[in-house]
Amino acid sequence: MKVIIAGGGTGGHLFPGIAVAEELKGKGISNDIVFVGTERGIEAKVIPREGYPIKFLRAEGVLGKSFLKKIKSLFVFLLSFFDSYRILGSVRPDIVIGVGGYASAGILLTAHFKGIPTIILEQNSVPGFANRLLGKFVDAVAVTYQDSIAFFPKDKTYLTGNPIRNNILKKDERKSYSLFPLDKGKFTIFIFGGSSGARSINHSMIGALNYLLDLRQNIQFLHQTGERDYEKVTGAYRGLGFQGIVVPFIYQMAEAYALADLVICRAGATTLAEITATGKPAILIPYPHAASNHQEHNARKLEDMGAARMLLDRELSGEALAGAIRELYKDERARRDMQRVAAVFGKSDATERVVELVMSLTKK
Repeated sequence: MKVIIAGGGTGGHLFPGIAVAEELKGKGISNDIVFVGTERGIEAKVIPREGYPIKFLRAEGVLGKSFLKKIKSLFVFLLSFFDSYRILGSVRPDIVIGVGGYASAGILLTAHFKGIPTIILEQNSVPGFANRLLGKFVDAVAVTYQDSIAFFPKDKTYLTGNPIRNNILKKDERKSYSLFPLDKGKFTIFIFGGSSGARSINHSMIGALNYLLDLRQNIQFLHQTGERDYEKVTGAYRGLGFQGIVVPFIYQMAEAYALADLVICRAGATTLAEITATGKPAILIPYPHAASNHQEHNARKLEDMGAARMLLDRELSGEALAGAIRELYKDERARRDMQRVAAVFGKSDATERVVELVMSLTKK
């Protein structure tokens, strides 16, 4: 079976696609999987490392842009149909799977009009405009949250959960400590803000260190900063004498999760799927400019269930973040309760459910 997995732009869109590719390949269903994205998206760096071929098309986002830039984006969107037609002609897939992001729209619509089976994965509780539109055309929609079903035709929408990569569920501490040489005896806080980092989290963490000086001998950090803040954050840890590893980007997320006693991160759907499947207590700081404010909806759902704590970006400060860290560091029972609830919420079989749906579409 030949498969195209289209979309990306961010890790939140891309990594579920990689999870599906791993499952298709691991079960011997398909060894002919091609990713489609843009040269500017995270997929351009990550997919070659994962060993899959990738083809590029022209596409740009529309939301949050000036009128003139929106006109340009719409023109580029039209060009993406030409690119999509060319890619579909060369690959001749049996199915096209859209994982979200503006790079998925043109090729999914083109595949639909060519009679090729199509499916989209919707990771968020509140779908974006593109997926809501695509939901009218594709053959199936796989959603993460029950709330999302209302946005799509009910007869072709399935509650599967958000696919996560197989290695995320595998805990190999020996490998983790060889990649990230931290102290096994210290409380480890894993901080990341998405594939490009998060400036507000980085700056607040720098401020928080000043309120955590009495815990320097007890806690340590693994911090993904993105490129912009790498030097500044590294200097802050070093200057105040905290132990930790600071890197611009982490490819080995499974090993990073395995070390973490506490995670501080944004609230993208894929991140939440990973931390709940691994049962990690978390402080969630939703990205305030996410489409339809979906990250706050995602985070609030987990907080209401008792699976995480939430700090809104507008309330974020060094003192507030330090207070949340200190509270969870001291309260082991609260962390255990969060782990228990998170593990119940996490759907570790989501990838299998999506692959079953893919197989049913190709058989039809």
